[in-house]
Amino acid sequence: MSADIAADVRSGLLSVPKALPPHLFYDDEGSALYERITELPEYYLTRAEREILEAHATEIVALAADGLDGALTIVELGAGSASKTEVLLRALVARQGHGSYVPIDVSPAAIDHARRRLGAVLPEVRVTPLITTHEEALRTLKRHAGPGSLVLFIGSSVGNFEDHEASAILRGVGDALGPGTCLLLGTDLRKSPDVLVRAYDDDAGVTAAFNKNLLRRINRELGGHFDLERFRHVARWNEAASRIEMHLESTVMQEVAIDRLLLCPRFEAGETIHTESSIKYDLPRVRALLGIAGFRLDHTFHDQARRFALHLARAL
Repeated sequence: MSADIAADVRSGLLSVPKALPPHLFYDDEGSALYERITELPEYYLTRAEREILEAHATEIVALAADGLDGALTIVELGAGSASKTEVLLRALVARQGHGSYVPIDVSPAAIDHARRRLGAVLPEVRVTPLITTHEEALRTLKRHAGPGSLVLFIGSSVGNFEDHEASAILRGVGDALGPGTCLLLGTDLRKSPDVLVRAYDDDAGVTAAFNKNLLRRINRELGGHFDLERFRHVARWNEAASRIEMHLESTVMQEVAIDRLLLCPRFEAGETIHTESSIKYDLPRVRALLGIAGFRLDHTFHDQARRFALHLARAL
């Protein structure tokens, strides 16, 4: 994996301002820390999305399978541990007696954990994992699924991408699997900035550890010399872009050698590395995003507090 991240780290730390892509979070340690984040009291997103799935999984599967001659396949971009997806897979098995699931993720540990757990609790589901990025998976997805698919892009993962990047990924889903393919898209919704910032800067410091683990990964895989005590986790609300941003801020002026890149980037005191954005949506923005990507929005499901939404759309 080191060769895969080298180009991203080099370009990101030489850019102005400095930025690193969020997929670099998800080594084994990062994946485990993310699972802890989903259980934090401040991080409402996972609970809200699970509430929607538990209330509407049977309806979602029925709508996605409507008109199909054969069985429905579930594909998931950024599957992680697939703990919420299990709710949909149970509804799938209840409807058709069996199912196929194609989880896609960059973390081998997360995928292996999901595969083993699902094999034990849902043996009726055939699991065909793809350990790769979204973009790479879309190039080969047609070998594993077809138009009779429900593609999940849940967990607010779409919010990590600018709108044009997100639309390109979603258009790639439609191009790979063809018209009629269903998409279930998870979006966090606009709300009080205080609530949002707390969700990304918890009192226990788990999100800070998750953010800093990116530097630990560079140290381990690329021979970096980052002193994690010289960086602090920052979460801030960007009103103009309607997004939470996560940064790693250098607390001192410093230069950090990265041996395998023959690179020694300089950091001013207060300078940051932008590590993640999480866009918060309203319905018009979701409709526009899907329309540009070639999807028609058919249904939107909310949790009771209307903090989060799942959108069922179909490729045209």
